[in-house]
Amino acid sequence: MGSFFKGCEHPRSRWSKCPHPYRVRYRSAAGRQVEESGFATQDKAIARLTEVYNAKKAAPRGQAKAERIARYGVMRFEEYAGEWKAGQRDLGPASVVHLDSLLNIHLLPLLGSRRMNTFDHKVVESFLQTLERNGIGLAAQANAFDKLKAILLDANRLGLFDDNPVAGIKPPQYDPQRVVIPTPAQLAQIRTAGDDSFLLVADLMSGCGMRNGEAFAVNVNNIVADDIYRITEQVNRTTCQYERLKHRKPGEYRDVPLPAWVRQSIEWYADKHGTVDGYLLRHPGDLTRTFPHYHIANQWKRIKKAGETDIPDGMVVYGMRHFFASNCLTHGIPITDVAEWMGHKTIEITFKIYRHLMPGSISKAAKIINLDLTP
Repeated sequence: MGSFFKGCEHPRSRWSKCPHPYRVRYRSAAGRQVEESGFATQDKAIARLTEVYNAKKAAPRGQAKAERIARYGVMRFEEYAGEWKAGQRDLGPASVVHLDSLLNIHLLPLLGSRRMNTFDHKVVESFLQTLERNGIGLAAQANAFDKLKAILLDANRLGLFDDNPVAGIKPPQYDPQRVVIPTPAQLAQIRTAGDDSFLLVADLMSGCGMRNGEAFAVNVNNIVADDIYRITEQVNRTTCQYERLKHRKPGEYRDVPLPAWVRQSIEWYADKHGTVDGYLLRHPGDLTRTFPHYHIANQWKRIKKAGETDIPDGMVVYGMRHFFASNCLTHGIPITDVAEWMGHKTIEITFKIYRHLMPGSISKAAKIINLDLTP
């Protein structure tokens, strides 16, 4: 119905004796927050809230919808997105930075001045086509579409559109052919092309399926068995702090296979460089700080520019993580296990990226089933 309060410093228990007036806050039929002041007593404040509630209850539902459309329909996308963003209270600092980046780089330049009531499926399709023409990467396209979809669905719930503008839109998807995976021989060259930290990160990504930031947070105390490593945190690219895993709540973890050669790399690095509270990788110039993302990225650029290492065309550092998935799937490990070890949000993500690595699974199943059922 709304709320009443006082804007002074007195605690609630003292309001009845406090001389300051009461205030009320409620949402209008159009969904806009309204605040009124000047109520001498609590009873008068409650009476005003009751009056507003009864008026909203008595008003035809069509009238409330008409008021929402009148207010939000003519609103520019930039303003609406700002109000929507203010309601995303569950976002952490890094997620807020990521959201701002998507809005400022991709969404607002193309859609910021558009009025909300002019969105339809053609506008959304045109937006995606523009991103493609501008050479925006698939991951950035998918993230931008997800945020646009969330904003437009919020507007759709207010009744701004006759038809859902994102219904039937095919979102940007990974093209399996764009996932460049090195061969074992190429990986053997790549892992030794940089410094010791580069070798360790390469082994963790290709042998345990870690993301970049997870490899940067490697800790000897997380070796929970000879063949199991427990991934508990990552170095966040934005905050440069140890934070929870992607798609996980604080305190959650995932256990992944720890090949003997990766364990040996961890032990070798720890013996040679030491650790800080168990962490192997720290800032090269300041051991009190986390390992910087740019350290590996800069080495990767130098390695590619030197041209002395056999690197497949189009491969990025993340290709070493793709190698882990490829190695697992081509050796018959179930995709459900691989999805869990990779830390994907859903198995559909794993399937979309790596389905092409299992081309013979149906034929193989048919032959196996045929063995015991042939008359």
